[in-house]
Amino acid sequence: MTAPFRVIVSILLASVVSITLLAQSGNQEVLEWHVIRTDQQGKILPWFSSNLGASYDRNIRLVWEFWKDMRDCPNGVKYYLQHRFWKKRETNQGLGGDQVAMAMSSWNLLHQYLGDAAVKENMVFLADYYLTHSLSPPTDAWPNVPYPYNTEVHSGVYDGDLKAGKQFFQPDKAASFAAELIVLYKITGSLKYLDAAIKIADSLTDKIKVGDAENSPWPYRVHTRKDKVHTVVVNGVVHRASYTANWAGALRLFDELIALGEGRIADYQRARGILADWIKAYPLKTNRWGPFFEDIGTEVFSDTETNADTMATYILEHPEWDPDWRRQAEGILNWSLSTFGNRNWIDYGVVPINEQTAFMVPGNSHSSRHASVELIFGEKTGDHSRTTDAIRRLNWATYMVNHDGKNRYPEGNIWLTDGYGDYVRHYLRAMAALPALGPEDQNHLLRTSSVVKSISYEDDTISYEKFDQDSQERFKMGAWVPGSIQGGQMHWDATTRVLTVTSTHKFVSISKHNAGASAR
Repeated sequence: MTAPFRVIVSILLASVVSITLLAQSGNQEVLEWHVIRTDQQGKILPWFSSNLGASYDRNIRLVWEFWKDMRDCPNGVKYYLQHRFWKKRETNQGLGGDQVAMAMSSWNLLHQYLGDAAVKENMVFLADYYLTHSLSPPTDAWPNVPYPYNTEVHSGVYDGDLKAGKQFFQPDKAASFAAELIVLYKITGSLKYLDAAIKIADSLTDKIKVGDAENSPWPYRVHTRKDKVHTVVVNGVVHRASYTANWAGALRLFDELIALGEGRIADYQRARGILADWIKAYPLKTNRWGPFFEDIGTEVFSDTETNADTMATYILEHPEWDPDWRRQAEGILNWSLSTFGNRNWIDYGVVPINEQTAFMVPGNSHSSRHASVELIFGEKTGDHSRTTDAIRRLNWATYMVNHDGKNRYPEGNIWLTDGYGDYVRHYLRAMAALPALGPEDQNHLLRTSSVVKSISYEDDTISYEKFDQDSQERFKMGAWVPGSIQGGQMHWDATTRVLTVTSTHKFVSISKHNAGASAR
């Protein structure tokens, strides 16, 4: 963080903390569960507290506890493994398309943030169940890939696609799940997760095509046995599910396998090259990002914020991907805001983000995702002009969470994708990009260039084990000042309370500063 920007952030946060919370006088408007709170300028604050870190931390914990304690269905299967939104009573609505992968993505970050072994255990539980109940037969044209939907909702088995039917799957969702399996392999050391990811990567590699303006390198919906793209005819017009640009997960998958030296490396390099060339030639130039959500039929083409901003995140985290990375990421952010910005709350100084062109409703996950990418952009480029707007988007999205952890979409459903897996990770990424947004009285690991296998937060030590020997970690140290380290070197910034660790061992231990010792 640059010195001038540090001053800007400190002024911003100080003004937020010092002001008296105000509901709109005479007109206490409710946003979802809570009366809108504002600062002295009438701009939106989180519902829980004027302290941003305390508020974001509170929401994260509430959401996790609600997920962790969610009931089983009558057949003994966890509710979140059979349904895409939560209801008091059972519904006939099955799983969300990326529900398992999203939860695993968030829980990886949450585990390193909290040090709660139950979070890691849930990742294992999710992966194990999904792997044993979702894969296409090894004899299919698309073998060993996960189906996204349980067409017989309470069967406990995933066997197709919500709109296309049995034996159809979505290659982009298979890729994102496989990428999360590699993370889980690094956490647990279990080869079954790596093997499953390799098999998915092999299927994708064998089926990749060059693509064009109407056809992505893999289709959006395809039959695993017949290898036929889903097609519908409406009023004589043929619609094919041949296009989506949600391929950041596939890039991550190939990157990880290539770096690990596992699987068919040369084939993965070739496939990654084809995919990268297509992304640069088409969606990055046309902003035709295409569909993501399972409940949008093939006859409706919808551009989604999810696909666009997820790609922007990948670009910002992998600037080596292209010399023009900054312009590409900025172009996506500008397009997303101009296309999906919702000005219904402009009086509160906030523009939340709509979901997709087929459903222009502002979302908790979409607003928080866009905000996190804006903050990452500021960190990577030094351009912090988006910071205030990003923070207010995060503030707006806190209102979707009730005191008991229900996270409701503005259209009324408590989606287990948008409200849980595709929500928590955006706040944690925002904190990592701007640690001033982390809690002021707690210690948390916000980011690592490796993967954390385990971590323990004690009164006077933080100890953790990583997959890689050499890595870098970023901590927000609110509870105490670090004094010494084993397993690496550290740089302590007392102004921001940010600890940067350059670790040279898989096991690292940080000790509290004691009288007579000096923090290095």
